[in-house]
Formats: sequence, structure tokens, C-alpha cells
Amino acid sequence: MAGGSSPSPAAAPVQVRCAGCRGVLAVGPGMTEFICPKCRMAQRLPPQLMPKPTSSSSPPPKSPVKPALPPPPQPRRGAPPAQGVDPTKIQLPCARCQAILNVPHGLARFRCPQCDVELAVDHAKLQNFLSSSNSAAPAPASGPTTQAPPVLPPGVAQPLQLVAGATIPMVLPTAEPPEEINEVAIDVEREEDEGGTVGETFTDYRPPKLSLGLSHPDPVVETSSLSAVQPPEPTYNLNIMDELDETKALSCLQIETIVYACQRHLYHLPTGDRAGFFIGDGAGVGKGRTIAGLIWENWQQGRHKAVWVSVGSDLKYDARRDLDDVGAKCVQVHPLNKLPYSKLDSKAIGIKNGVIFVTYSSLIASSERGRSRLQQLVQWCGHEFDGLLVFDECHKAKNLIPDAGSQPTRTGKAVLEIQEKLPEARVVYCSATGASEPRNLGYMVRLGLWGDGTSFQNFPQFLGALEKGGVGALELVAMDMKARGMYVCRTLSYKGADFDIVEAPLEERMMSMYRKATEFWAELRLELLSAIELFEEEKGSSSQIWRLYWASHQRFFRHMCMSAKVPAVVRLAKEALAENKCVVIGLQSTGEARTEEAVSKYGVEMEDFVSGPRELLLKLVEENYPMPPKPDSFHQGNRVLASCEEKVTEIQRKRHSALEVSFKGRVRKVAKMEDVSDDDTDDYSPSDSDHESTESDEEFHMCQICNTEEEKSLLLHCSGCSRHVHPNCLTPPWTGAMTDDWSCYTCKMVDGEEEEQDAHVADFSKRYDTAVEKKLKILDIIRSLDLPNNPLDDIIDQLGGPDNVAEVTGRRGMLIRASNGKGVIYQARNAKEVSMEMINMHEKQQFMDGKKLIAIISEAGSAGVSLHADRRAKNQRRRVHITLELPWSADRAIQQFGRTHRSNQTSAPQYRLLFTNLGGEKRFASIVAKRLESLGALTQGDRRAGPSLSAFNYDSNYGKKALTMMYRGIMEQDSFPVVPPGCSDNEDSIQEFINEAKAALVSVGIIRDAVVCNGKDAGKLSGRIVDSDMHDVARFLNRLLGLAPNIQNRLFDLFTSILDVVLHNARIEGQLDSGIVDIKAKNVEMKESPKTVHTDSLSGASTVLFTFTIDRGVTWETAKTMLDERQKDGAGSSNDGFYESRREWMGRRHFTLAFEGSTEGMYKIIRPAVGEALREMPLTELKSKYRKVSSIDKVSKGWLEEFDASSKQCMHGSKCKIGSYCTVGRRLQEVNILGGLILPVWGTIEKALANQVRQIHRRIRVVRLVTNDNQRIVGLLIPNSAVESVLTGLQWVQDIDD
Repeated sequence: MAGGSSPSPAAAPVQVRCAGCRGVLAVGPGMTEFICPKCRMAQRLPPQLMPKPTSSSSPPPKSPVKPALPPPPQPRRGAPPAQGVDPTKIQLPCARCQAILNVPHGLARFRCPQCDVELAVDHAKLQNFLSSSNSAAPAPASGPTTQAPPVLPPGVAQPLQLVAGATIPMVLPTAEPPEEINEVAIDVEREEDEGGTVGETFTDYRPPKLSLGLSHPDPVVETSSLSAVQPPEPTYNLNIMDELDETKALSCLQIETIVYACQRHLYHLPTGDRAGFFIGDGAGVGKGRTIAGLIWENWQQGRHKAVWVSVGSDLKYDARRDLDDVGAKCVQVHPLNKLPYSKLDSKAIGIKNGVIFVTYSSLIASSERGRSRLQQLVQWCGHEFDGLLVFDECHKAKNLIPDAGSQPTRTGKAVLEIQEKLPEARVVYCSATGASEPRNLGYMVRLGLWGDGTSFQNFPQFLGALEKGGVGALELVAMDMKARGMYVCRTLSYKGADFDIVEAPLEERMMSMYRKATEFWAELRLELLSAIELFEEEKGSSSQIWRLYWASHQRFFRHMCMSAKVPAVVRLAKEALAENKCVVIGLQSTGEARTEEAVSKYGVEMEDFVSGPRELLLKLVEENYPMPPKPDSFHQGNRVLASCEEKVTEIQRKRHSALEVSFKGRVRKVAKMEDVSDDDTDDYSPSDSDHESTESDEEFHMCQICNTEEEKSLLLHCSGCSRHVHPNCLTPPWTGAMTDDWSCYTCKMVDGEEEEQDAHVADFSKRYDTAVEKKLKILDIIRSLDLPNNPLDDIIDQLGGPDNVAEVTGRRGMLIRASNGKGVIYQARNAKEVSMEMINMHEKQQFMDGKKLIAIISEAGSAGVSLHADRRAKNQRRRVHITLELPWSADRAIQQFGRTHRSNQTSAPQYRLLFTNLGGEKRFASIVAKRLESLGALTQGDRRAGPSLSAFNYDSNYGKKALTMMYRGIMEQDSFPVVPPGCSDNEDSIQEFINEAKAALVSVGIIRDAVVCNGKDAGKLSGRIVDSDMHDVARFLNRLLGLAPNIQNRLFDLFTSILDVVLHNARIEGQLDSGIVDIKAKNVEMKESPKTVHTDSLSGASTVLFTFTIDRGVTWETAKTMLDERQKDGAGSSNDGFYESRREWMGRRHFTLAFEGSTEGMYKIIRPAVGEALREMPLTELKSKYRKVSSIDKVSKGWLEEFDASSKQCMHGSKCKIGSYCTVGRRLQEVNILGGLILPVWGTIEKALANQVRQIHRRIRVVRLVTNDNQRIVGLLIPNSAVESVLTGLQWVQDIDD
């Protein structure tokens, strides 16, 4: 070869583009046939990359000759070998099913033997391709080196590189490959996948199939998703109906619940257990009175025993009141916690019937003799018990199936056990928040959602399907339960209630306080690292120290965030009082533990209120600062000996022995002995004869360590102190010879040994003194820090003290300002005339009577308490509910909101959710938002039902991905997808931010093993972030709190910016789980009669397939009128008007109407084919993709053409890979919705969707559609291409009319 031997093209992996999926593949040396690992298409190398044959007449090359066509090596493990390739034919993939077909040369048309589609080969293109391939044959050996082909951009036809025997993509007869990407089609596809809302989230509720009773006293609503589902026909006749008509004690909603619950209780599940019912009504609708009505109905049916399980013993008074209200005054209520553990129906107790009221804490209680309350209840009920078993506020039993690594709660197990032991019981689950997460349904075994006769063998399988299906699947569960008549869920209308998120910026003093606290925690961390390293003995416990450190760190800064909001709380409260309103302040932690610790330390009188953060820090350092062993522990034996000296002597005297006690062993033994009373020792003095008897030369002597007699020959005798001891009793045991001149360890110590021991002790003393000095110095710094007081005491003090503020919490005592104004005094919360048990009820009444206009509530004290503007109460001022501290979970947040929003109120409350401007504090909102999102989905059938905090939901899969991207950017392993806040595109400013971020993450322990680099990277920090931290959003947001406000907010803003990018990409790719998607259309008509595809044997509810024809388009006349009216009203902007796309696609442009929306700079988009877009478009994006058109004739023509064309095909044109099944941008389309019961046919649907081409079609998607006659249909969207396989899987189809 000229210029030397050219390397073989197969000597290293070469890049080729796959003929199927267009991905770039690296093909190993020598391999000529291969299968794409992504699309599984079998193919060969293009000719220019094939190994070159060697001519026999050529001179022998300098390098070893390779065979012309070496046998292809075995594919890597896991990839199937390319089989069935016939080199005499052309290998073509089918355009539909992608099967590889061996096509004889010259064959123009044929059918695919697998999917039966008609196929054609473009021979003109094939001939051009073959001739170009032949002309591009390999050069002789002396030619230039062959280069790997360049990677082709999308849209360039790769088959032109292939020859006979290679794989050539096949096309349908009329298909032409698209020349470029259709940007408008991508926008429309994204909008269709994302969906949007239709009308209101809630609809007014009245029982759809019952007309009994009066209307509810307050407006009640149901989510529009649930309202689309009809319950079964009511067939049960109430015994108490005549009585209710007279008393009007129950509303139509409550009567409906009783009818469906009693009807459900007539059935048994396939397991043999009686079916249960779930009351999911929101807080304040009147669940208590509904339960009382159920008890009274069952009493009238002869079932005179009932068990009512609730959260607090105080609620027994409410139970009594509710039973009286419905006319059940003869039904006794027996609080179990006041009764002994013996048999309830025994002569001693004598409870034969009535309601046993038991709390969840009592349910898991047991006596000292081991008898449990649960056993007591089961014995009273009897195995054949068929009365009511009510689990009120049943969310207390959640976590029966906990997250990985956790244990089931005892309460959850007890609730499950009592259901198992009473199979005939009429179970009612009752809670506004009973299913905030699907795993919390685990104890609701009587609903029959899993187990025998269902699609799911057990609860884990049911849980797995729901979690895989996302929020849409959760929404289906609520609708499914309603359709089967086992669930009702109504909520008080939040109309009139305001939800405001109020930002409380840190005041200057608080900002300084916070900054100094972050600096101190960083220094404390370094001090602890140093101390742990210095004192090796403590290394084993270092993990425990760090667990306590980070737990205290989180608690400390959470407390700081609460304290930062105190001024805002006080201001908002005073403003509300000035407006003639009253105030309810909600928090979770009262700081009682810190207060009680301070009182025990400093006494009941103090100079100022206790600072929770300071006490927490002091406790952390005092109890956990690593210390070396105390130096005097080396002389511990001497101290113990000194303290036990008298005891030892007396014991020896009693044993008639006057010998001294051996040092080490004796102390150990004496420590275990019981004290000898003073009376015994005072009157006793040994006689001379006693002394002499121990000195005799008997054959037996007493071991001075274990105090047992032994032969003299078997004991060591010290020549120094005359002690007798067993060799094995010494520490360490003596293993040498037993000689006459033996000395014990104490006597053996020579001067040199004593000096060495003294030096050793001195060294330890110095180390210990140094550690003590450091610890005291840290404690002094903590005491000198300016830290805030306990927020609860601070708020009460600033709002006028306990005389003006009603406290409904779980704490026993409080600090109040002294009468002289100097200092504070700790006192019990209850006054002399009120017991501690009744103090919360007393305080609540003070608030409801208007004697106190401010109430502070905690979760512990306010369960089930009503603080709303009740028409029956004296205080009917509007409530302003301020959340100083959001609860840890959304179900608790809903419960807290329900204290002030209940039935029979004169006005709805105003909610004020307080946040500081610290990014890290949104961690707590994130937790609540996550629960609120799924809580609304599961218990109300619609995620939008709860108050929206979804903007603060960061702890999701998308959040984890965003965090990983941010960490990789900070560690300089990858570039940031966005410019960090406060930086320009300048590399220096980004590098400066990275250095600052690294230092911050080191200070909070996220970057570990940090070192400062030398050499070219001198001064840079390097380290590592462990894999488990890379996606731990909770840890990031927790630790973020411990950073100075400036870098904290910059890091948080960077994280949220990257999260926005991740969500945007997921939305474009169709991966974003958007829950229920609304299908918008101008015209919706049912194409054919609905088909029943499944019927539930228990309830008679069915699964129905609906097929609709919808028209989404906007005519030219309508579009023109819309623009004219805006211009006539003068509401438009100069940028309003018609636009055309800047890029052509298949020879034409797309047209659109744009006008400014509600926000300046954002424009509504209306398209001929799909109407108004769900997303408003920024003006910059509008102008980059479109240009304004002034010619009305041009717009009119283009609009009409697009309107007409979209009735028959999608926006991708005739070359669309899905063909007639594609709906993107199609004006007229067929929509298939599977409604009614979904869970029984879940597996079949999942299997059918798994084979779809478009990614979005493979997901379970819940959609909502409103027909022309206002009928609302909610169910699963079944793509047209999947309908046949779904019906085949369900095996039979029947007209619903039949």
C-alpha cells in the first residue's frame, strides 16, 4: 500500500446508523451482521465498511492478511443471533410490525405474513441506491484509508448506504419520508398529552337516586370526576325513615349514606367475610351523626351491640350527643377506658348491650396480667357478632403496610385483627383522609378490592398496580368504589373560603440570628469531627452522634423558621381582630419537652421565656460531645474500695476473718452484695478468738475474692499482704507457678511501674481536661447566642396572655409573664375549678362563647374539635385560620383545616398559610403538597380537590432527577442545564458559584472527604457525594436549612429551575403523569351504542366501552369574529392577530390566531384543527415560531385548507408511522373510553396498552369528556389501535341495551 499499510476498518468499533430506529450504533471489529439493541432489527454493515477481500495477484501485504468475510463473532450475551438472513434476497423490515422479511429481487408488492399489511418497494429509489453503492466500491489496497461514514442527521435516508443482503426499511405504497420536523405538531401533541380542565373542579351534590330527607344545611359538593360515576340502584328500606321524617334529624346526604351502607352490609365477599363500607365525607359534613343513624337503624333491626372506635376519649360526649339527636336516647354509650379488664357482660360490669366506645390507643392496650382490650371486645361481641364495627377517623390505622424498612404500626395490626376475628361484623370505615396514599388502604380488607374474585391476588399486587399507574390510577379507585356502592365522598363547599400563601420575610434581627446560627452549626460539626478523631475510644459510637446531630439540626432550623413567622402571625391576628374577626392559629409542636427540661434545670421562675433552639443545642452538646475516659477511672477501684471499706470489713468480721480485702477482685464482688444494715454492724465487734481462728494452719482457707473455702494448696498466698486468692479470680488470671514468695498485683508494683502509671494517668488527665475545656467553651458560646423564644409562649404573650388566648393543645404547663412584669413563671394550664382532662374542652368553650377571640390549636389537642362559626354558638365572627407550622402530612393538614370549616356555619374561614422566604423551609410544604396531591386523588377522585400546594411538591421522581443533575453540575461532572441564579453566561461567574456551592455543601455534610487541590486546580475543592445522597431530595432540603440565607436561596432557585426543565422535557416526551385529562371539543357525539364488557357479580356494576366522534376545530368565520370582537372592545394588543408558521412542512404552513391572555406577554393560541390551546405562549416564543400575516385572503385560504385537511389526517401527514390511528392535530377523531368499573379488568387493559407504538399510549390515562347533552363520561382512554386487543382480552362484548 502506498504510504504503508492502512488500518482495517474493522480493526476498531465503527459507528453506523440503524436502519430502523435511526440510533447510532458502535459495531465491533469483524462483525458484519448484527441486531440493533434498541429496535431489535437485524441488519448488515454498509458496503464501504465491509472487510476487504484480498486479491491473490497482489503482493503480500506488510501486515497480516484478514480473511475476506470472517465468520461473525458471537453476539454479546443477551442479544439474539441474527437468524434467517438469506444473502440471495434483500432483508426488509415491515413498515408496521418491523418484522424482518426476506424479499426476492424484483418483487414490487406483497403482504407481510405476520401483520397482513399491504407493502411496496420503491424500485426506482432502490436501483439508484444500488448503483451508488456499486460506484462506491472499496478502493484497491493502495488507495487511501477508508473512513467511517459520518453520523447522519434525522431525516436523511439511511437505506442509501445499504446493498443487497442489507436491511432496507420498507414503506407503505403512498408514503414519502418527511423532510423535516413539524414543530407545530410537536406543540399540539404535547398539549393533547397534558390535557386541561373543563368547567369547575367541583359540582353541587344532591343524592342522584334518592329523594329522602331535607337538603343539607350547607352547600355540599363532589368532584366532577366522582360525579360522572353513578352509584347502584338503592334497594334497602330504612326502618327509622318514618321517625326521621318527623324529627328532621338527618339530611338527605346522611340518609343516602345509611341506605348504601346497610345495602352493602347485606353482601358477603368471595372470602366469606361480610362486605364493608367506606364513608369518605370531608371534615364537618356530619359523619358523627351519620354513624349514630347507622347504629339506630341496626338497633331497630335487633342488633343491640355496636363497637365505635375513635381517636380521643373526649369524643364520647359527641357520640352521646349525636345518638340523642337521632332519637337513640335508649342506646347506652360505655367508654371502655373507664372499665376494668374483666368480661364486659359479667355480673360485676353488667354490659349486655349498647355501644362500646373505644379509642385506638385503648385498642392496643393490655393489663399487667396480659389480658388485652381487643380480646375483651371480641369476647363481648362473640364470634357470630353481626352488629356495627365502626372505625371513626380510621386514618389512625394507616401504615399497616409501611414503606420499606419500617414496621407496621400496632394500631394497624389491631384493626386488621379485630376484623379477622369478627367476620360477620358490619364494618364501616370513616375518615375524610382515610386513603391519602394507596398503601394506607391496607387495613380496608372488607372493601373487596383485592383477594379472591378480583384482578389482584393480594394487597401488594394491588398496591403495585396503583403505583405503576400513577395518579390517574389512584383516581380510578375512588370512582370504582362509588360505582360498586361501597363509598361516598362529599365535602363542604369551599366557596367563600380563602386560601392564601403568605410569605413572611425574615426581619433584620432574625436574619442576623439565622446567619450566626448557621455559622455555629458548621463550626460545631468541625468540632465534633475533631473530637471523634481525637478520642479513638468513641469511634464506635460516632454514627449515633451524627444521627443525633442531623436530627437536632433539622429540628433547630425548623424551630427557627417557626420563630421567624411569629411577628407575621401577631400582625395578621391583630389585623383580623381589628376587622371584627376571630383568629385560630394552627401549629404542630408546642415545645413542651424543652420547657419542662428548662424548668427542671432552672426552677419555675425564670428571667425570660425558654429558647427552644438554645435548650436543644445545650442538650445535644452536654449529652453527646465525645469525651475520653475520666482519668480517675484508673483509680476507680480505690474509690470503690474506699466507699465499700466499712462494708467489706463488717462482712469479713461476720465471716470471722480479720484479713484485709484483695484490691481488684474484692471490689467487684462487694459491689454485687447487699448492704449490711447499720444495726448489725454497730453492735458487733470481733473477739480475739475469732481473729485467731482465721490465722490457724487449717487445710482450708477462704478466697478473699469469691468468698468460698478452698484447700490451701489450691490458693495463692501473697507474701506481702497475706491474702489468699484463687488464681482464676484475679484480673487478669494468674497462670504462673504457685510459689511461696508470690506477691499479688497490688503489692508487686515497684517504683518504676508506679511512675509509669502516674505518667499515663497524667496524660489522660491532660486529654480529659482539654476535652472538658472545649466542651465548656462550646456551651458558653451556645448560651451567648441570640436565639428566639418558644413561639407558642411568645405568641400568647404578645397577644395578651392566657386571659385573651384559648389554648387547645396537649401540653400540661405553660410559662406566663409575672404580674410585676419581671420574669416569667411556670404554672399548670388548668385552673382550680377545671380538671386537666377537661381543660381543652373548657378553653374551646371560652372561644366559642366569645370570651376569648384567639385560639391556638395543636394536632394533639384539637382532634375532632369544632371551632367554626357555628350558628348555635355565641361567637359567630368569621374565622381567620393561620398555619404557623404546616403538619407533616396532608391528611393532618386537611384535619386541621376542618376544625374551622364545618356544617351549619355562618361564614367560611379565611386560611393563611405562612412561609418564610427561606428556600429550605419549603421542604415542609413539599411533604404536605405531595400528600395533598394524592389525597385529593384517592379520597375525592380528583387531585385538584384539595387546596393547591402542588407548586411546592419537590420530592418526586422529577425532583430526584433534577437534584442529580444539579449535584453533577456542582461537582463539575456535567454542565448545568440552566444558568445558575445570579450568574451570567460568563464562565468565571459560574465557576465562582460552583466554588461557593461546594463549600456550602461541605459544611452541611453532603460533599464528603473534601480536600483542597494543588497543581493546576490549586485552591479548588474536591470531594464526593455518595450515591444515596445524589437523589435524596428530602436530605437536600433538610440540610439546606442549615445554610446562610443567601446561598440557601441560590441553591434552592437552581434546583427549582432545573426541575422546571426536567418537567418540561417530560411533558414533551409524553412522560408527565397529569392525572385526569380533559378532552376538549366543540362537538361530541356518541358514535354507537355503548358495549358492556364486564359485570361485577356482587354489586351489578358494569364496565362499559363508549365510542365518541368529536370535532375540535374552529371555523374561519368563528376565528374572524373572535378577533373582530376583541378589536371592537379595545381589549386587544398590537400583537393580536393571525400568524403563520415560519417553517414550511410538506409544502405548506400552519396558521393560528393569537391574542394576549390574562397575563401580559402571554398569548392564547387558537388553531383551525384543535381550537384553543391549553397553554398560553410567551410572545418571544410566538415570534420565533410564527410571523404575523396582514393579508386576510391568505389567512382565509390557509385556515380553510388546514381545517378541511385535519378532518381526515393528523398533523404528521400521510407518512405518519401510526397511520390512521394517529390523533395529533386531527379535527375529527374517534375516541374510545372505558368507563364504569375498571379495577376488575385492569390486567387486560395494561397488557393491551403495553404493545402501543406511541409512548403516551402505553400509559394508563384517565380522561374526562362532556357530551353535547352535558353527560359527563370519565374513564380510561383506549387508543384506537388498542381497542381490538382490549375486546379480545375481555373475550365477550354485549350491547348495553341487551
